[in-house]
Amino acid sequence: MSRKASGFKAWAWQRITAVYIGLFGVYLLSSLLCAAPETYTAWQAWFTGPVMRVTTLLFVLAILLHAWVGIRDICIDYVKPIAVRASLLLMLALSLILYGLWAAQLLLR
Repeated sequence: MSRKASGFKAWAWQRITAVYIGLFGVYLLSSLLCAAPETYTAWQAWFTGPVMRVTTLLFVLAILLHAWVGIRDICIDYVKPIAVRASLLLMLALSLILYGLWAAQLLLR
């Protein structure tokens, strides 16, 4: 794959995840403004529904992917020593994986 295609791929992922994050935000805000659950039981029932679980998990994954692409590009552009760049990217990748696993564990149990 050429560098040009790789840059387009990162650009496309940034746009796709940004659109999903925005749409989910609009959905969540409109749902809460129109018919916010009033009791804990209602909140729990709303959030434990399969549609809300899946869309929220996709939202978390979109945020993590969006963060990975953005910070990776910043590190590639501005962190010149290869060892420092590799260390930063490794720490970032491990952190994002752990955040994703934590979110999945919370949403799917």
